[in-house]
Amino acid sequence: MRFLAVDDEPMALKDIVDALREAVPGCEVAAFSKVSETLEYVRYSAVDAAFLDIELGHSTGLVLAKDLKDIQPDIHIIFVTSFQQYAYEAIQLHATGYLMKPALTADILRELTFLYGSRAVQKRIQVQTFGGFQVFVDGIPLVFSRAKSKELLAYLVKRHGNAVTTPQACALLWEDNPYNRKQKNYYQVVLLDLRMTLSRAGIEDIIVHSRNSLAVDITRFDCDSYQFLDGDPRAVNSYHHDYLCDYSWAEDMTGLFEKN
Repeated sequence: MRFLAVDDEPMALKDIVDALREAVPGCEVAAFSKVSETLEYVRYSAVDAAFLDIELGHSTGLVLAKDLKDIQPDIHIIFVTSFQQYAYEAIQLHATGYLMKPALTADILRELTFLYGSRAVQKRIQVQTFGGFQVFVDGIPLVFSRAKSKELLAYLVKRHGNAVTTPQACALLWEDNPYNRKQKNYYQVVLLDLRMTLSRAGIEDIIVHSRNSLAVDITRFDCDSYQFLDGDPRAVNSYHHDYLCDYSWAEDMTGLFEKN
């Protein structure tokens, strides 16, 4: 998403830019302190939402909002200000948000969720379990060097944050082989490979380690099947009887999704 931030106070402008980038990782933020530069930018660049200070030197954010709407009628205007008295005028301008300074990340998330739903506030890690298991980091597919490493992560996702012990993981990955020292050593190779894969992508913290067990931190990523179970309409519509379809051990979940 592409946002516009306008404030004539450098520190206040930095605060709103930082809060936007924290709220929506990967978003583009065009920051300006001058009205003329702001208007020149929006004449040639589409913007989803503009976060405007109301007091802008010799002008006001209210005037700027009117000009922005003239150039891009669909732009969403969210005022960020220290002055409550402008709320009525903001409503008259059909502003879609009104935040008091300092605008916190949580405030921005609330406004954007109201405007765009979950599309605006997706986490940078997206886990796909419908139509084949995939992990995306900032929209880029994660590449696994070992199929067993990928399968282990898929199983941890299926466990929804519940811990998996080493014997349980080995029984899943090599169900026809006895659990012995050789198999345990190979599991350590797979686990190390998974850790390195996640580390290279900067997402190693999605795995929670404890003695002889593993789990995923479900707060660190979005997952289509988790969203399905939460009743998200888009996730429900994306299900086509294909939950973790590459793995036979996931078949026990089919009934849960079919019931819903």
